[in-house]
Parts: sequence; structure tokens; C-alpha cells
Amino acid sequence: MSKKRNKNKPTMAATADKHELYEKSVQNAAAEIDFVDETFRKRRNRTPAKLREDFCGTAQVCCEWVRRRNTNIAHGVDIDPEVMQWGREKHLTKLVNGAAARVHLHNRDVLKIKAEPVDVVLAMNFSYWLFKDRAVMKSYFKKVYNGLVDDGIFFLDAFGGYEAFQEMEESTKYKKYTYIWDQESYNPINGDCTFHIHFKFKDGSRLDNAFTYEWRLWTLPELMEMLRECGFHPVVYWEGTDKHGEGNGVFTAETRGEADASWVAYIVAEK
Repeated sequence: MSKKRNKNKPTMAATADKHELYEKSVQNAAAEIDFVDETFRKRRNRTPAKLREDFCGTAQVCCEWVRRRNTNIAHGVDIDPEVMQWGREKHLTKLVNGAAARVHLHNRDVLKIKAEPVDVVLAMNFSYWLFKDRAVMKSYFKKVYNGLVDDGIFFLDAFGGYEAFQEMEESTKYKKYTYIWDQESYNPINGDCTFHIHFKFKDGSRLDNAFTYEWRLWTLPELMEMLRECGFHPVVYWEGTDKHGEGNGVFTAETRGEADASWVAYIVAEK
């Protein structure tokens, strides 16, 4: 006989930590910092030390940065105090040898932050797409430009492909849960879009709308044009493919990409 489900036992969704799930499903802080560190060295012939992560969320990337070298300093900027506190408790407390003192978290709007000039500014996971208006986006880019040292570099990511404009869901299975990327709506007239992240668990429970994004779906030409107008010299780093035609995690500077259904690229914008 099958066992009866304990109705008093909380579901996996009820006990899940959405920030932990996000990091496991979406982020790869080590690979991101590898790319930033290696690319900066190649393009500037020196080692960067000071980094600012805009829209830093849990500050996992900031913590990865200070682990690399004891001379590295990270500034994390995010408007959400709850997620920053989560990062302090989960990540900063695990840093050793005084590294936590080299992470400075700022609960501020990225358009208003005042911090020391840095070698590198990051705006990853497409979070800067919350700026839907061209003038506001350029205001942000100019803020970043002024926050960099003379040979600093701004690193962004972007995604696209014809599937990016479709209202669809994409599921990725992990050992204990399924990650669901939900492109709920897209307005082709102004580019406005609404995306969600859901999680489905092995016990059948769901954590719907764990994260919701109200963005504008910007294209690479638009982003490159605005960056140039703000004084940057941007280059697109396109991902290579393996023998099966899947992304291999190796990004190189390119002037031509493939018309893939779905792609993710880095923009490396030099000051």
C-alpha cells in the first residue's frame, strides 16, 4: 500500500529559499568573475582590483571577487534591503581572513550611488533592462562611465534570439526541483515584457512568481548605440558552440553572431 501523504507536513515549496534556488539555477559567480578578470587583463594589460556590482542582489559575485586576491575590493549596489541582508547572512559570513571587510554593500538606487571610482562595473542578469526609457538608460550608462577610472571597463550581459520575443515557458530540471522561465507577455510596439521565474518541486508543490521582471527587451544594436553615445567603446563577446551545437561557455569578441533561437552574450564597454 502506498503511504498517505502527511497533510501537516509543509510542502517543499513552503520551505524553499527562493534566493538559494535562484543562485543555483541562474548564477555562476565563479565563471562570471573568470570572464571579467581574464578579459580585463587582456584588454588593459593590468590586473583589476576594484569592482562595483550594480543590482548586486545577494552579493554572491562581490564575495567571489574578494576571494580571488587579498587586494580586491567590491562594492555592491541594490535597492532591495531584504535581498542584501540575505547576502550578508549567507555569503559575507562565510568569507575568511578579513575578506568581508573588503565588501561594501550600498542599499541605494544605482542612478544615485556615489562611490569611489572603480576598475570594473558589472550589470549582469539583464537587471538593467528595468530602465525602459532610452533617456533613463543613457543616464545610467553615463553614471557608470563617470564611476570608472580612466581605463575602466563596464561589463553587461544581454540575451535575444527569436524565442526571446515569444510568449512561452522553458523548463530546466534539477535534482530536487524544476526551474521554469516564463515569458508571460511581450509588446512588440514598445518592447515591454513581463517575465517570471517559477519553481516546481518533486512533491508536486510549486513556488510561482518567485521572481517577476517588468523589463524592456532591448536589442544589441540599441544597447551598443547608447553606450557609444555615452562615450564607451563597446565590443560584443559571443558564445561559441560545442560539437552538438550547444553553448560551450567560451565567449570571444565578434562582429557577427549566429541567428540562434536563443542566445546570451556579454558586452564589454571600455571607457
